[in-house]
Amino acid sequence: MANELTHLDEKGQARMVDVSAKDHTEREARAMAVINMLPQTLAMIAQGKHKKGDVLATARIAGIMAAKRTPDIIPMCHPLLLTSVKVELTPNFENNSVEIIAICKLVGQTGVEMEALTAATAAALTLYDMCKAVDKGMVIDQVQLLEKKGGKSGHWLRTGDQV
Repeated sequence: MANELTHLDEKGQARMVDVSAKDHTEREARAMAVINMLPQTLAMIAQGKHKKGDVLATARIAGIMAAKRTPDIIPMCHPLLLTSVKVELTPNFENNSVEIIAICKLVGQTGVEMEALTAATAAALTLYDMCKAVDKGMVIDQVQLLEKKGGKSGHWLRTGDQV
């Protein structure tokens, strides 16, 4: 585990990390978000009965677009040439939620964790936006990195004891 904050210089000022000396390697990150809602909201989404159209398809596209625009909203993120962005949305009727998994890949000098987290979050926010007229009490929860591969730090996988 790193003991230093890489986005601060020796004077404690914010900076964009210099990755120019890093090797180009295959990198991948997988993140998730969950949006909890009323059972009738979930049924409407799953049955495709929302008057705004296919809510899940719209959220998927929003997640992909957000991953591509991550450096526009996270100040110290590097602009990246993503090679793949996948956003999977799965209705969970036991928990009255939609589970969102975002997977981002590239070959580059820095990781794609922020892009995956941004994709999952934007997809959840899009679901909220499209359904808020019928369910203002929805809760976006469990936004977290699940796995990252590649780069100097190698493979990292979330385990049950990490918070």
